[in-house]
Amino acid sequence: MTGATIAENGRLEGPSPAASVARDMVKRGLPALPVAMLIGAAFSGFNGAASVAYGCAIVMVNLLLSAALLAWASRISFAMVASVSLVGYAQRLGFVFLAVWLVKDQSWVALIPLGITIIATHLGLLVWELRFVSASLAYPGLKPRSTTVRPVAAGRR
Repeated sequence: MTGATIAENGRLEGPSPAASVARDMVKRGLPALPVAMLIGAAFSGFNGAASVAYGCAIVMVNLLLSAALLAWASRISFAMVASVSLVGYAQRLGFVFLAVWLVKDQSWVALIPLGITIIATHLGLLVWELRFVSASLAYPGLKPRSTTVRPVAAGRR
């Protein structure tokens, strides 16, 4: 359990579930980075590997930035969370566009591996993280680690 509770004034008290989920996504994505870079290198050499690394960095910064904005907004009100979610999404799309636009003419950039990496990493991390996110209001954010022992069936010992 994250320890987050809803205060009487409609704010989130305690650690943000969004921040813990984003940190978990980055933690789970980092081990895949060398493999992704090898795949990029297989198709486009050093430029492909560098582009894959840059694309993964863009995605992970984007996820952490989203979590930070949502955590900040949840301390104010849930209406602010909705506003920051909508406006922040557009701003972070602009961040991704700007991050690609600033390096598009650099000699080390291979645009196709970069674009594929940005799309595949966003989708891959989101789908992968579905396995670890709780869909319960009792445990917002990540699922708690199960330490319970299954009960013995009646009649069997």
